[in-house]
Amino acid sequence: MEEDFLWAILGLTLVIVELLTGTFYLLVLGVAAFGAALAAWLGQGFPVQAIVAALIAALGCYGVHVYRAKNTTRQMAPVDAGQPANFEGWVDQGARLARVRYRGTSWDALVDGDAAVDAGAMLYVVTANGNTLKVTIRRPA
Repeated sequence: MEEDFLWAILGLTLVIVELLTGTFYLLVLGVAAFGAALAAWLGQGFPVQAIVAALIAALGCYGVHVYRAKNTTRQMAPVDAGQPANFEGWVDQGARLARVRYRGTSWDALVDGDAAVDAGAMLYVVTANGNTLKVTIRRPA
């Protein structure tokens, strides 16, 4: 088989596997293999093909890494954010650790802020970390 055809098969295989994983890194490697296939089709030797594949892969992986790093703050809001929880009582008021009733059961919660909270007060979930909620008196926007 010709080298350009082998590179194209490798690229297609990587793109198909990428569709099953969703990480974008295999997509970059697939595109790099297609770049090497183009170099082979243009008559370049294997060292040039490998360099083309390596350069495209390195630049593409770096691009995916930068994109992910910039967009980590734009992730979807937690499902529990903004949901009401009823204050039951303090476990450790100094550490702002309390028990709240949420979804029909008692949860440990870290109360945000220094405001006084009375039994039965309505609090709002900011986020959930395992089985501990972070709650606040003001409803999050």
